[in-house]
Amino acid sequence: QVQLVESGGGLVQAGGSLRLSCAASGTTFNWYVMGWFRQAPGKEREFIAAISRTGDNTHYQDSVKGRFTISRDNAKNTVQLEMNSLKPEDTAVYYCAADHTVMIRTTAPEYDYWGQGTQVTVSS
Repeated sequence: QVQLVESGGGLVQAGGSLRLSCAASGTTFNWYVMGWFRQAPGKEREFIAAISRTGDNTHYQDSVKGRFTISRDNAKNTVQLEMNSLKPEDTAVYYCAADHTVMIRTTAPEYDYWGQGTQVTVSS
C-alpha cells in the first residue's frame, strides 16, 4: 500500500509562486511514475504534469508548460511541483498520484494511488 501526503498549498496572488510537495511511504518509490492532477469545483480532475521513475522524462499539460516544473527526489521519496506565474484559473485542489508503470500516462483512472489533495487558490 502506498501513502501519499501533499503539502504546500495556500493562497497566492496572481503572478505569484507556490511549491507543492508530495511525500510517499509504504513502497519502493522509484517503481512509480509520479503525477500531479488538479480539480476545480464543478470540473473533472485534470492532468497537470508527470515524471518518469528515474526523473529523466517529464510531461506537462499545455496550459502549464513553461510555468510549472515537476521534479522528484528518489532518495527522499518526494515529488515536487514548482508553480510560477500563477493565474486565477489555476485555482483547484491539487493531487499527487502514483502509477505503477514504466511509461508516463496522463489519465487519472490509470493511476493507482492518490493523496488527499491540497488547496491552491490564486486571487486576481
